[in-house]
Amino acid sequence: MAIEIFSRKEQKYLITHRQYEEIVQRIGPEMRNDKYGIDGKYSVTSLYFDNAEKGIYFETKNKLKYRQKLRLRVYDDANLNSTAFFEVKQKHKKVVNKRRMLLPLREAYRYLEEDGQSGLDTYETSNSQVMKEIDYFRKFYRLCPEMVVSYSRHALHGIHDSELRITFDFDLRCRKEDLHIENGPYGEHFIDPDLIVLEVKVDHSVPLWLARILQELQCEQRSASKFCTSMELLSGNALPRAGYCEPKELEKPHTGGIENGSDHEFVYI
Repeated sequence: MAIEIFSRKEQKYLITHRQYEEIVQRIGPEMRNDKYGIDGKYSVTSLYFDNAEKGIYFETKNKLKYRQKLRLRVYDDANLNSTAFFEVKQKHKKVVNKRRMLLPLREAYRYLEEDGQSGLDTYETSNSQVMKEIDYFRKFYRLCPEMVVSYSRHALHGIHDSELRITFDFDLRCRKEDLHIENGPYGEHFIDPDLIVLEVKVDHSVPLWLARILQELQCEQRSASKFCTSMELLSGNALPRAGYCEPKELEKPHTGGIENGSDHEFVYI
């Protein structure tokens, strides 16, 4: 069963296809392909939510120390009977928390269409408590479906460190005219198709062996928000500026490393 509540740290990089190929080759002894998809490769299609004031967008854009998003997600080819993941993604400082539940996509659509008026206990979900939290969050922020973000993903897990996860996202697209995620991944590219978003996901620090590989290959750590970049492309000049302010405290880019659980070395790049 998929983990429904967890927290971790994430670091993002924007890399080229050449860097991707070299990274995959060099991390081979330490990583294995994700068990899902074919050789760890699958597509991700997500419906994101926001309100009329674009409050979620500005929380993320302004890099608030505490910010959150709501999304409904499916993997690979999907239909109304496919399993969907409805989740709240929260970020406090540099720690990411996810609270999610599984439900048939048709049930997620029914909840949204009825605005939960049938009663939350009438929906077929894997976690009734998370369902209540999603309902409260959606209504408190007055969230509505905003856009679809999709991409192809290559995911790997640590062989010796089960908590280490690395994902490479390709062909990143977004759309606003068709919000049915069962229609699959398509839309406008919001990141250059020649570039790949690399995410390193850990409980504590990035292992030193991985930090050294990323440094040697000159991988550039970037704050690449799929949500904000897509919103800006799709909204254009219609996006209000009133809610934006320059962040007072930017997160320092770094790659941390721990080797054999004892060497606490941080490598800045």
